[in-house]
Amino acid sequence: MALLEYRHHRQEELNVGFFEGGIRPLVASVLTHQQPLYVQYYVTARCNLRCVQCNVIYSNGDQEECSLTQAEQIAANLAAIGTSIVLLTGGEPFARTDLPKIAKAFITAGVHPRIQTNGFASREQLEEMVALGVKDISISLDSLAPSLQDQLNGDVKHSWEQALERVSIINELFPPDAFCSFGCVLSPNNIDHVTSVVRFATEIGWWVSLVPAHQTSTREPRSFATYDKNLVFDPTLYPKVSQLMDELKWMKRQKYNIYDSDEYLDDIYRYVTGSPIRWRRRNNNVCDSPNLYFAIQPNGEMSVCCDYRLSQSFPVWHKDFPSQYKERVMFPETRSIAAKCTGCMYGSFPEISISARFYRPMIERALLFVADGTQSTLKRVTKTDLIQLAEEIRISGETSV
Repeated sequence: MALLEYRHHRQEELNVGFFEGGIRPLVASVLTHQQPLYVQYYVTARCNLRCVQCNVIYSNGDQEECSLTQAEQIAANLAAIGTSIVLLTGGEPFARTDLPKIAKAFITAGVHPRIQTNGFASREQLEEMVALGVKDISISLDSLAPSLQDQLNGDVKHSWEQALERVSIINELFPPDAFCSFGCVLSPNNIDHVTSVVRFATEIGWWVSLVPAHQTSTREPRSFATYDKNLVFDPTLYPKVSQLMDELKWMKRQKYNIYDSDEYLDDIYRYVTGSPIRWRRRNNNVCDSPNLYFAIQPNGEMSVCCDYRLSQSFPVWHKDFPSQYKERVMFPETRSIAAKCTGCMYGSFPEISISARFYRPMIERALLFVADGTQSTLKRVTKTDLIQLAEEIRISGETSV
């Protein structure tokens, strides 16, 4: 069956909303806060980039990767405890040539896979993903300026162009109602570039999710926190950050494709200025791990999140994991670690808590994914078209400042 025919058949066959097979557990998670709506699975620590804001290739570099058989069992076990969504990430997840088979395992188990990549995938890998029914993918994009993006990616030449080439392929292959987003890391380097990324994304049917750069010391290495102090906002930039958050909220009201809730955007400002964040306030200032979410390391071990591991081993691929989770065996240590954390702004975990505990963001998410689909259509564009569009928007943004 040809790819387009298969895609049409698949949509007609399922035609039950964006999260096929996952609506019931998703609703149960939101209402009860007692089963994981979302799990991050770091399938590998390998990566072709050395992004300045990321330490994951070093912090998880001590681990063996799960076998395909173990990954398949992880999928079955997550389904058994009621998981709705799994993020397949890394490192660079497409560094694993068996990633499509891993995604297939989750689809078969009824868990919705979201793929997070830097644009490393080949056309053949993306074709295989589409044939499986994958329709949720994120690519890192911090700027429309090629030289700056290459620099932020670890001085990797042409990485910006490669990412845009993959965007053009995705827009060609994926169904029009697919949810495609750019993960944009906010730092002093690109604060003037964020709104241009939003305009670019909206023009081609993509969305933007923002994460502020996190910084830590070598005494406390964390996966997504850099050692680079240049990514910390100087107080002189605080007014600019405030202005950007206000502009992004205005752009949301003008129907630009910004995924982040207003609650989350307000906390970005608090985070970069060193003020206490507030998204956890309806849960005694503790995040919702492991009730609503948790992470899985490359070796298959459960962890609190991308930054903090458990002292006791809980392999998610093990046959006993579903019963261990339902009996709350790992909950005391997980909650103890979470209670000591001052809180992150990594995007996914905060937004899951916000969507589950705050009425307005909950309705926004329901309208976006459940009621009316993604409310955006992918625009078929060539790589040349994308480069030209990016240049036009970038120049327009510079002249309007």
